[in-house]
Amino acid sequence: MFLLTGLAALLGSSACRAQVPVAAGKGKAKASLTTIYLMRHGEKDTIGNPADPALTAVGQARAQALRQLLARKRPTAIFTTDTKRTRATVAPLAAAVKVEPEVYNAKETTALAQRLRRDYVGKTVVVVGHSNTLLPLIESLGGTPPVEEIGDNEYDYLFTVRIAEGVLPVVEVRGYGPERKVEGAPKAARMR
Repeated sequence: MFLLTGLAALLGSSACRAQVPVAAGKGKAKASLTTIYLMRHGEKDTIGNPADPALTAVGQARAQALRQLLARKRPTAIFTTDTKRTRATVAPLAAAVKVEPEVYNAKETTALAQRLRRDYVGKTVVVVGHSNTLLPLIESLGGTPPVEEIGDNEYDYLFTVRIAEGVLPVVEVRGYGPERKVEGAPKAARMR
């Protein structure tokens, strides 16, 4: 009986409750969860215009798969770099959710991360970037990238970063679209 009473006292203590954010004035434990989906642009056609390539047919199919996957998440903001391939990757999703994509500078991941954490608390955001910008952005958001690098021929990573006040961000990765990798494949098998 003493053990149960002590346990009840511990669970009711403010030290235990302090780990769970409490909504102001409501008395209910509820955290504002910000969800950020990050992905690389779809497959690019480097033959036609190597400086600013458009998407290949497979890249366009991947853009449609992204729309199907994320439209139901109802993102409130979509960020893209100023290239044909990134804009084309999010165009179907942007049209489906009626959100105008905003151009960001991929070299300024810290500035974008600060803005996402400040201006989109409790919302869902989509960011499309490049193989060499996504992992630094995850780090700038306070997360740990789940892969060491994104190879030049890898287009199917979809990263999800979930941010709640007072805890470290949670980062997940999965494949999406045509020719996607097998879910849960060992890291060595995923890296090329």
